[in-house]
Amino acid sequence: MKIGRPKPEESAAYYHTYINLVLGEDPVAHLDTAGREILRFLESIPAAKWDYRYAPGKWTIKEVVMHMIDTERVFAYRALRFGRNDLTELPGFDQDLFVSNAGANNRSAPSLIKEYQHVRDTTMQLLKHLPSEAWQRSGVASGHPVSVRALAYMIGGHELHHLRILKERYLQDETGLA
Repeated sequence: MKIGRPKPEESAAYYHTYINLVLGEDPVAHLDTAGREILRFLESIPAAKWDYRYAPGKWTIKEVVMHMIDTERVFAYRALRFGRNDLTELPGFDQDLFVSNAGANNRSAPSLIKEYQHVRDTTMQLLKHLPSEAWQRSGVASGHPVSVRALAYMIGGHELHHLRILKERYLQDETGLA
């Protein structure tokens, strides 16, 4: 099934940066491929680096990964609600509040990697089995209209954004992964 790229009006302008990072017309195929690549990347991060912050006040790698997981959950939940034609307006979420209350730094890297994999698996099951008409549906989240297909692209683009940050600001010197 061809999903197609979302039109600019299908999400707030803030999210266009994320959407534009995802190439192609099929965000589900992108998420499937990217999920496997990101798992390999996460598994390659040296154990000693997971608690690293590149500057005071910045998140650790554990916190970045937890943020990626939480954001995927929130965006997938929105896609579920709107895909099922639930037009209830959904609130935004405070990413800093989520990170500060997630306890990511008290967790092991393998537990975060496993959780990432499980969340991606459930997102994939949701998106793979959406009826074709659900992709065009939309609702309001964080005070702005957003379509189901825009949400799928946002999941992929958001994690690509953070993957780039991890490579450029956290791991460029130590691993050669940049």
